[in-house]
Amino acid sequence: MAKISIIIPVRNEATTLPHTLPPLMAEGDLEVIVIDGGSEDETVAIAQTQGAKVHRLPPGRAQQMNYGASLARGEILLFLHGDTQLPPDFAPMVRSLLEKSGVVAGAFQLKIAGEGNALRWVEWWVKVRSHWLQLPYGDQALFIKKARFEQLGGFPPLPIMEDFVFVRRLRGLGRVAIAPQAVTTSPRRWQRLGVFRTTLINQGMILGYYLGISPQRLARWYRGRK
Repeated sequence: MAKISIIIPVRNEATTLPHTLPPLMAEGDLEVIVIDGGSEDETVAIAQTQGAKVHRLPPGRAQQMNYGASLARGEILLFLHGDTQLPPDFAPMVRSLLEKSGVVAGAFQLKIAGEGNALRWVEWWVKVRSHWLQLPYGDQALFIKKARFEQLGGFPPLPIMEDFVFVRRLRGLGRVAIAPQAVTTSPRRWQRLGVFRTTLINQGMILGYYLGISPQRLARWYRGRK
């Protein structure tokens, strides 16, 4: 049975890790690696108390995930955001999907832990984008065999949109499978700016990427609007 290594890049996730880590640590046959990117709260202490392997790097999600992957001992890598919980029985589902013919990687559907029709609309759009366009994002817990991840050279060293670029690269190699179950993620980023504004900013980032604007410039623009 293939071992799964879960890699969690974090920065100031003291409020979310107490919900994310306990179910993972209870599994027993998983490796959980937390890569901290300069937290100023109790993130590191909480992760250590829960029993995860913890390492520290300067901030930068791509380099955090790539470093975690380099440390992983599992044959399968699963990249999980600190504010996102995996569904029950995710492990056999991940193993099964990665063994299907033509599948190069996978992700889950998305459920947002909040009320309101606007958030349900976001979930619907994510489902359409994932199934029809083969474009799941990092908040959907991407998973891939370690050998293939290394073959691809990992996530591109970009300050933003590293998951988008990585998945586009994967689509050229085969199918990105979408699991029938959903991860549950925090509604905080949609609540902070509003669903409409958050969606507009995200689509603006994608348009900017296709127009050839540098990721460094896009990152500065994005941070100025958060």
